[in-house]
Amino acid sequence: MNMLIEFLRRRPEPRQRALTTVILLAGAAGLLVTSYIHWHLWHDDGYRHIPTIGWLFLLQAISGVVIVLLILAFRELWTAVIAAGFVASTLVGFLLSVTRGFLGFRDSWFAPFAKEAFGFEVGSILVFVLAVALMLRTSKRH
Repeated sequence: MNMLIEFLRRRPEPRQRALTTVILLAGAAGLLVTSYIHWHLWHDDGYRHIPTIGWLFLLQAISGVVIVLLILAFRELWTAVIAAGFVASTLVGFLLSVTRGFLGFRDSWFAPFAKEAFGFEVGSILVFVLAVALMLRTSKRH
């Protein structure tokens, strides 16, 4: 376990660190947008009144902001991994809801901000995966 913790705390050289920071900030911006969309849908578009799903929209909005703050504070491998997993789970929930229904709720591609959220989520996942790959590649050199 200590080896895993040490591996996750390794820091790359300054140039790689700067590039990683830019990439993480881009991913954080995308995550912040999707969190805002979920907040807006919950607060202004009535999703809060949907049984079971309503509170998940609020939880997604709050959790997304917390993860963005973690990224800003630490800019470590573990923050990128958590962010990628979080955005991926949000995306999976959306895709389930538009294809089969999820927790008794069926969404639509034509719902407010559905396509925008999908685009930002896909983009954020790609950016966070790139950040993870860059951090892993850099840490293997040390």
